[in-house]
Amino acid sequence: MAVYDLEEQDQLEDLKAWWARWGNYATAGVVAVCVAIVGVQGWRWWQHSQAEQASALYTAISNAARSNDLPKAKDAMVQLASRYAGTGYAPRAAMIVARLKFENGDKAGARADLQWVIDRSGEDELKQIARYRLAEVQFDDKQYDDALRSLDAKHDDPFAGLYADLKGDILAASGRNDDARAAYQAALAKIDAKSPYRSYVEVKLNALGGPRGAPVAGVPAPAPAPAAAPTAAPAPTPAPAAAK
Repeated sequence: MAVYDLEEQDQLEDLKAWWARWGNYATAGVVAVCVAIVGVQGWRWWQHSQAEQASALYTAISNAARSNDLPKAKDAMVQLASRYAGTGYAPRAAMIVARLKFENGDKAGARADLQWVIDRSGEDELKQIARYRLAEVQFDDKQYDDALRSLDAKHDDPFAGLYADLKGDILAASGRNDDARAAYQAALAKIDAKSPYRSYVEVKLNALGGPRGAPVAGVPAPAPAPAAAPTAAPAPTPAPAAAK
């Protein structure tokens, strides 16, 4: 029994020596792990809280848009942009408010909201949608050069057909018919062959005189003129009869 007591005593002394040397580090490590866990949980809770509050404001803006209540939508948008600009709700709500402002005659406000989305959103697709809508507002306001600059910005291939089609509309409105035809042809080259939208673009292209240069896929080329019927060869002159 005394032997076990001595062994336990030695182990206890070893533990005390180890703790004296490494105890502070061990304590610091445990504290660091606990702080990290609390921090992660706190961050998740904060993000969830932010998302919930941003969602409530987004819902308020959507409801205000359905009832055409611009003042209410603008007030909720100010709160959403100032407090929760980093959430995915903010740029989507800004596009709703931009449409509402445009429909109520506030084109400058619509342009500002769409530009805010372009500048602040972290989603490329949303930026490209906002840029297209900004060009529409500028076009409606006869700011043709600004609208063309908006459409000249880099965009993904799925947007190429829509961008080119709107570019054709702007060029046609500004009297640049040849450039408009080229833009419509570029749009047809990008729009799916089965899309009914193609017919709409083709009508505008044909109204300007049809495709120029090489035919574009999906645009029927004019039928070739029928070949002229071959001229019948003249009958041979009969030989004179021999004298009897």
